[in-house]
Amino acid sequence: MLTSIEQLEALYGQPHERAVRKQIPFLNEDYQAMVRASPLVVIGSAGPDGLDSSPRGDMPGFVQILDERTLALPDRPGNNRIDTLRNVLHDPRVSLLFLIPGIGETLRVNGTARISAEPALLERFAVNGKPARTVLLVTVEAAFFHCAKAIVRSDLWNPAHHLERSALPSAGAIHKRLNDGQFDAETYDREAPARVQASLY
Repeated sequence: MLTSIEQLEALYGQPHERAVRKQIPFLNEDYQAMVRASPLVVIGSAGPDGLDSSPRGDMPGFVQILDERTLALPDRPGNNRIDTLRNVLHDPRVSLLFLIPGIGETLRVNGTARISAEPALLERFAVNGKPARTVLLVTVEAAFFHCAKAIVRSDLWNPAHHLERSALPSAGAIHKRLNDGQFDAETYDREAPARVQASLY
């Protein structure tokens, strides 16, 4: 087992200069373009009960750039676990990973977050007349892009490799197993499309 930074560096060597220079403490023009194009960001956070990675998705541009050091992410109706928000209240450090369909490169943004429920800010993110529940304001401390290797290796965006939904257990089936069979999976799955559409915002 490796137990020290020295062992890791001896095994992997030093990063290329380009890998070091691509990290900057703000969002430059290129990184801002990636944020605006992304319909999906995964937020990593840490709290007293452990770690969390939560997806946030909407139409491209749903994460707004207030300035080169500040991002605003709306929070929409969900399952009310609010793991990310609970964590932020305990430890404001967050890490964001922006994905863009069809694009190999991804963008990582590390920083600290605050939770705002200021009415004007919530209304700024309204969709169909429904404001955001809260808005996460992220102060950027480091931003850098990842090369396309992971996406290329996974062939993530190749439609030929997309699974049919029936290849995996349905959400209803998963709930049924977790509830020792005492759950109406068929009704849950049948009503899911309409339920999801009705509760997006």
